Formats: sequence, structure tokens, C-alpha cells
Amino acid sequence: MEPLICLDDSVGTGRLVDRFGRVHDYLRISVTDRCNLRCLYCMPAHGVQFMDSRRLMTYDEIVTVVRVAARLGVKRLRITGGEPLVRPDIDSLIEALGAIPGIEDMAMTTNALLLAGRAERLFRAGLRRINISIDSLKPDRFAKITRGGDLARVLRGLEEAERVGMSPIKINVVLMKGLNEEEIDDFLRLSVEKPYVVRFIEYMPIGHEDETWKQAYLPLNRVLERAAELGYEIEPTAVPGNGPAENWRIRGGAGAFGLIHPVSAHFCSACNRLRLTADGYLKPCLYWQEELNVRRCNGDEAALEAMFYRALEIKPERHEMAEALEGKERSHLPTIRRMSQIGG
Repeated sequence: MEPLICLDDSVGTGRLVDRFGRVHDYLRISVTDRCNLRCLYCMPAHGVQFMDSRRLMTYDEIVTVVRVAARLGVKRLRITGGEPLVRPDIDSLIEALGAIPGIEDMAMTTNALLLAGRAERLFRAGLRRINISIDSLKPDRFAKITRGGDLARVLRGLEEAERVGMSPIKINVVLMKGLNEEEIDDFLRLSVEKPYVVRFIEYMPIGHEDETWKQAYLPLNRVLERAAELGYEIEPTAVPGNGPAENWRIRGGAGAFGLIHPVSAHFCSACNRLRLTADGYLKPCLYWQEELNVRRCNGDEAALEAMFYRALEIKPERHEMAEALEGKERSHLPTIRRMSQIGG
């Protein structure tokens, strides 16, 4: 099947539109599979085998891919890992990506362990928005979920990001039954007291669909139920960014909170993203196994353009995480890569 290519009359350039009519203007770029934490939902207890650094895409290779993507209508980027701040000289990559014509927005997802002392450099390089993973506000529980993380260091990084002017600052909370669900109250209160966007995220079966995931999975309607039980008046709100969150504000609060529920209420019909893995694979969907090796197009930007269109050809209409939860057969093969190996 030929890829569906639409033309934007306002600028006269090709856009990335798949066979379901979804416009793709957002690329998530993993710069490393390495991480200084071992979060329960991201890695097994023994960790994963990190790839040799020689397998990582160079910054020049990443810039080339993004330059082609920008010509095809990609405007928004997110830098991920693993943990992106373990990659040396990451601010130089951010500066180079921000200089590419057509790139309008750039953000990063980080665990913030290394953010204190670096936030200002990142801001000067062009990073304006940041997502920080904080799955518990209790030091002992945070250390358990992350298998050794230091919450105090993360909070120092959060404070520095706020001080240098990054905005909006989003806090990612993977909600897990029996682990941190009792902290819904604390995170909702945080969204009232601070100008942060607290984003509750359903636990996803990326690279594993075992009983541990099924037992810990919690649908996010529980957050809205708890907000009502606490007597909060909530209203829909708009939050800058590229993500699929359903955003709410507690009346009178300084910030907002969002719900990202890929399992209980998938948002695939509005998906606008592609992913580039640290070892150079273009991934149309986080959940499925299909990937395309962009390094085969090294030095051939026309072939690289064709690969972007090929990614849209093979992108399914939706993932089937809910079917995984119910033990049903799936239409494709789920990925065997863990979240840290793809880029969250």
C-alpha cells in the first residue's frame, strides 16, 4: 500500500499523514538506554543489558534524522532515555536540534537525579519544558519503586528547573495498585500548591505482560473519584505540550493535573508521534514490535524520507494493551524491548 501523503497548502511541504488520517508532527528521541535507576515498571530487578556505547546514534546522526523529519512537518521533539542526562554533553545536542528550521518546541523527560547544577545550561541551550518522573513523595517508597533513588536529589533538580524558568514543569506519576495509590491525595494537593502539572500515568505492559503488571495496574478513573471524595471542584484545562493527557485543574489551584490512560481509554485515534530509539530504529508505535533501521539510510536523505513514510504505512490503527490485560489474543507481536530500551 502506498503511504498517504498530504500537502500543507500554507507552506507547500509534505506532511506525515498515515492511512488513518493522523498527522505526525512529534518525534520522541531516545539518546541512551542507560539509566541510573531501576524503576519497577521500567526494568526487571536485575536490570537490563545496556548496549555498547558504539551502538548509540551519534549526535550528528540524530541531527540528520531530525533535519529530514522537520522537512516532513515534524515540529516538536522530546529527548528521552533511559536517562538522557547520563549522556555526555547533551546540551550541545539540544542546541543543535533547536537550530533546525521548523523545530518549534523541545522538551525532555528525566528522573532529575542529575538535573541540579545542569538546569541552567540546558535552559540556555534551548530546553524550555521538562517532565520529571516522581512516583512517590515519600523517600522510602520512592527508593523502593526506583530501587535506590534519592528523592531529595530529585526535588533539588525540580526546584532548579523552576528557578531557571522552565515551564510548564510536568511531574510524571506511574500509578500502581498497592504501591503508591494512597498518594493520589498528596499529588493532587501538590497541583493545588505549586504551578506544576502532575500527570498520572497508567502502568503499561511494555516489554512484559506478566502477573506483576496485571496485579499492579490501576485505571485512572480512581483519580477523579478521589478528587470528588476530597470535595475538589475540578474543571477541564489546556496545558502546553504534545502529549495525550486529559487535563484538569482544581479550582483555585496553582497548577493542574492530567490523566494518561493508554490501557483503560486508549487515545490512538489522536496519536501524532513517532519514536527514534537510541540505537537508530524508527518505531511507529510504542507497544508493537515493528521498527525500521534508519542507519541503513546513512548519507541518503531521500531514503530517510522514504523510511518515515514507510513507518506510517506499517503503523497500526491502535495498540491493544487492554486486550493484554484481559489475556486476549493480539493482532500483532508486542515489543520485547523494555521501556528504557525504547524511550519513554
